[in-house]
Amino acid sequence: MQLPIEWLPVQGEPAQLIVLLHGWGEEGSAMAPLAEALRAQFPQAAVLAPDAPALSREGQRGRQWYGIRQLDPVTWAARVMAALAVLEPWVRAQQQRLRVAPAATALGGFSQGAILSLELATRQDGIAGRVLAFGGRYLTAPAAAPRHTTIHLFHGSADAVIADSGSRDALAQLQALQGDATLDIAEGVGHELHPLLIARALHRLQTHIPLRTWQAALGAAQAAASDTPGD
Repeated sequence: MQLPIEWLPVQGEPAQLIVLLHGWGEEGSAMAPLAEALRAQFPQAAVLAPDAPALSREGQRGRQWYGIRQLDPVTWAARVMAALAVLEPWVRAQQQRLRVAPAATALGGFSQGAILSLELATRQDGIAGRVLAFGGRYLTAPAAAPRHTTIHLFHGSADAVIADSGSRDALAQLQALQGDATLDIAEGVGHELHPLLIARALHRLQTHIPLRTWQAALGAAQAAASDTPGD
């Protein structure tokens, strides 16, 4: 895959890896507003935004992770799985190339890119520590929540392409499965990488402590208490 955005730290090795996946009919360069905001806040991160492998088949400019013509639940699932079969090894290759661990990797995506990010993190638990999903949804409700990934969902309330119910349902399902997830809805915002949602993504990355971190700390505290001799 071509890399129109590949921003590396000015000095030193990358401390984090952020992979951003564009929407249908776009290119990696469409993720520039989000990439620039992330680079400003995390200067030691490597920020990559690849072009999807295939040209759009609808007579428009841009590229696609999978085709959208004659899309039904069966063909949709098959096309997403085919896209993930290419995307997963590519992400792992970038982690190896840049020597960044999966726990220090974030997957971000818009629309089609958000769908792929959600599905990849759920089906390959631990491939990334965080997911930033803008204007996306799951194919179907996940049967299990990832245990090594925090899912951050962002949506516009006026999204006419993928309704915000997709993110609301995803949050409810992940919480029911005791997963680690957050949701931010921007009122009046449509199907776009809006600055309000980008700002919320930065806030989540800077302030949200993953549930697994809390659980590890609680387990350590309980172990320490049980090892303390009684009076």
